[in-house]
Amino acid sequence: MIQRKDTSPIIILIALGILFSGAVNLAYGQKEPQYTQYMYNIGSFNPAYVGSTEFREITTMYRAQWLGIPGAPRTIRLGANLPFEDEKSGMGLNVISDQLGPVTQTYFDLAYSYQFNVSEDTKLSFGMNAGGSLLNVDFSKGSFENPGEPIIDQGNINNFYFTIGAGMFLYQQDWYLGISVPNFLTNGIYSEDVATVIDDKIQFNFIGGYVFELSESLKFKPAFLINYLSGAPVNINISTNFLINDKFTVGASYRFDSAVSALAGFQISNPVFVGFSYDYDLNGLGQYSNGTPEVVLKFSLGRAGGTKGVKSKKAKGLPKQIDTPRFF
Repeated sequence: MIQRKDTSPIIILIALGILFSGAVNLAYGQKEPQYTQYMYNIGSFNPAYVGSTEFREITTMYRAQWLGIPGAPRTIRLGANLPFEDEKSGMGLNVISDQLGPVTQTYFDLAYSYQFNVSEDTKLSFGMNAGGSLLNVDFSKGSFENPGEPIIDQGNINNFYFTIGAGMFLYQQDWYLGISVPNFLTNGIYSEDVATVIDDKIQFNFIGGYVFELSESLKFKPAFLINYLSGAPVNINISTNFLINDKFTVGASYRFDSAVSALAGFQISNPVFVGFSYDYDLNGLGQYSNGTPEVVLKFSLGRAGGTKGVKSKKAKGLPKQIDTPRFF
């Protein structure tokens, strides 16, 4: 375990976060898809993460929110993290389909990240993503409170718009902090009709986590994710996971004033991990829905080259570098 904690990198992240917040009056965005197992989907909302992984990875995810309620959200994600052999940069790919009632959005983007050491044990990664979104609104689906509205009589809305986002990811072997804005550019694409359907506000994502090594066979992994959308309640997620023998994961998650979740995961083999979660709603929807299941499947494609990752302090004084695996 790494014992020394450097405060200067954390100060750097906070300062850069303030610079990010200054963009709030210059850009607009949309509500991003929601995940319970966000710790396995960091690359979907923070492009700086894609070059920090030790292995090349492919991740798939399916989320069925509020089972039993017609038109409730459904999200499918396919993502790839591809660190380069230089151990400083990487690329990522995201394809996300998010459906809510008559509205379907398909996001796709490419991400690039570059990282450098800010101390002996700490790395800071910067990332950007660029892509687009296909928006489809089919007003023939479902019934409406005011069926005579002019926008409904149009039938369908089909729009394409570009997306550009950015993020930062600060990490050591045992902890991480990140901040990201998935999209800065949506103010240039909204027609009056689309703005009626989607609120044009920017979203900030803040994430962090720590890995406590309780014993050789047991690790404790608390984490948090905060989504900030101007004009909306702050979405705060906290989770705790126990990793047993580097194979089994079991834990719980709480989304403030919204849901409590059970989480479980299993490392089926060295390259394959499967994770499950189930949300029980604590708000008014709980009495109408059958909860929210979510499934994540991760495939490891092998090391990008060399001994990727932040050096463990255990390697100090040894003739050859030894890396302990990362668990985020």
